[in-house]
Amino acid sequence: MATRAVSAPYAHIPNALTLARFALIPVFVAMVLAADGAGSYAAAAVFALAGATDQVDGWLARRWHVESRFGKLADPLADRLMIDAAVILMWLDGRLPLAALALILARDGALLLGYPLVRNRGYDFEVNFLGKLATWVLYAALVGVVASDEGTTWPLVLFWTGVALAVAAAAQYLTKALREVHQ
Repeated sequence: MATRAVSAPYAHIPNALTLARFALIPVFVAMVLAADGAGSYAAAAVFALAGATDQVDGWLARRWHVESRFGKLADPLADRLMIDAAVILMWLDGRLPLAALALILARDGALLLGYPLVRNRGYDFEVNFLGKLATWVLYAALVGVVASDEGTTWPLVLFWTGVALAVAAAAQYLTKALREVHQ
């Protein structure tokens, strides 16, 4: 089945979903804070919805051939901010260790601060499969951490798997950036 571009109103749906993910961040934060350290199925559902919009917006943009410069920058930023908010809140609640906070924030800080340095020097940022996989695993793990009470093991195992994938993806991005910038 051939894919085709869509009309103007539909072409904006992927970016609208990305903007919705930005809008869900304060909603998620408020729900976690209202849970007062306990697991929250409602906050986990909002976080899962954000993760779902991440999958749908990119898929629609590629399928409909409406990828945009805004989407390529805003989509990963929305993911980073949503995941960072969850990691910070779960650390504050004592459900994630300081090492988790440090690794996620260091990786995301390096990506966010490093991109402007290489953007004008020939680096074309494309999210790779490992980066997507890391984000999917981190979303799934954090849904589990947010929904469960302190001490639940399975979401932590999944979380550390996601962290390992995220670090590996960051290394791939760095290697690609160094190769493209120094050519």
